[in-house]
Amino acid sequence: MIDAQKALTAFNELKTEVIGLIQNMSTYTCRNCGHEDHIFGHGGVAKEARKLGLPLLAELPLTIDVRLAGDAGTPIAAGDGPMAEAYGRLAARLIAAAEAGGQE
Repeated sequence: MIDAQKALTAFNELKTEVIGLIQNMSTYTCRNCGHEDHIFGHGGVAKEARKLGLPLLAELPLTIDVRLAGDAGTPIAAGDGPMAEAYGRLAARLIAAAEAGGQE
């Protein structure tokens, strides 16, 4: 969250509009047992978004599938499954925010 806050400060100084926040690596689910864990904490990005009056655009889990797809040259969003759907929902929210002039 510290890095994100520094980035938000920089964007503010540069008068660059921020249309929302994204929590990357929000959860990790073990492929073997299915246990879900919030290894980088939980709720901090949503709390910061509320504090700033910005929408939380997505909570994207940490998964090896994203790296594998990227290494193969095909973005995860171009495939099928839950991760592709998560990135698709994020893209739709970004497009909607842009069309609304940044006001979601």
